[in-house]
Amino acid sequence: MLTTLRVGGDERLARAELRRQIGRLEHQLSRLAAEAFPRVAIDTGVAGHFAEPRVAGLAELEQVRDALADRIAAARVALETQGELETSNRELLRRMLAAPAEHKWLRISRADVGEPGCGHWHSRPRLGPLGMLMGWWRVKVSSGCPLSARLAAVER
Repeated sequence: MLTTLRVGGDERLARAELRRQIGRLEHQLSRLAAEAFPRVAIDTGVAGHFAEPRVAGLAELEQVRDALADRIAAARVALETQGELETSNRELLRRMLAAPAEHKWLRISRADVGEPGCGHWHSRPRLGPLGMLMGWWRVKVSSGCPLSARLAAVER
């Protein structure tokens, strides 16, 4: 025997509108998480409130919608902060490449400037201690991940 859920017309429309809004917010949150990966970790988990399945009321749907909106706002702030940090690191890298002696021993990784991979730029003296005494500084660019090089050597 089938039973139908009897809900008033206004409540049914309100519930449908809240589900539409929740779906749109979940889509926005997933796009932000994909955009941020792997630079920023964004919480996209959904917490279950009840042990058994049931129909959520209007107040619960509103709470879910508001929680998603708060997460989206926090994700946007985190992405903006990370973007500003990467921009300042790119500017620092530009200055370091122009004048390595003014940025002695500074190391900037590819992740610091928002690029994928394991490489880095390192301001070092040319010719070791002699170069340090003579003031001969350069920026050395690493070739990538040392772990992957070790794994390749082990596989040979």
